[in-house]
Amino acid sequence: MARDHRRPRVFHDARQLAVAIYQETRNFPRDEWFGIRAQLRRAAVSISSNLVEGSARRSLREYISFVNISRASAAEVGYLVTLASELGYLSPSAGPLLQRRCDQLIPQLESLMQKLDSLKNTRTERERPSRPATLRSEPHAKGPTPKA
Repeated sequence: MARDHRRPRVFHDARQLAVAIYQETRNFPRDEWFGIRAQLRRAAVSISSNLVEGSARRSLREYISFVNISRASAAEVGYLVTLASELGYLSPSAGPLLQRRCDQLIPQLESLMQKLDSLKNTRTERERPSRPATLRSEPHAKGPTPKA
């Protein structure tokens, strides 16, 4: 089944969040370039990347799995934004803005998962073979019993 990863709004919001994370983490301290900054950037890119990869998979079950990974990455980004804010690495205005974006993204991903689950369940019901009527074992007609 061909899916266009660009169709769901959540993809665009995830991509915008990744761009914002990259912009806001430019000025992190040098000793954090391979620590929290790298982890925050990887997790932010992972959200939209997993939506793209999942939509390219053949089965709906695989797609749902990748959306679930995206949701987990969004939760990770939310935590790392909070941590970076508390450590003073993000500006006082950037931290709450990024956190709000994460808080909006997670329910969107959850909603997409629910819609896909519903679609999967509908397909499963449709594809499930109907049960044959119970077969009664009828005695075979043998005709008259021969007399000896």
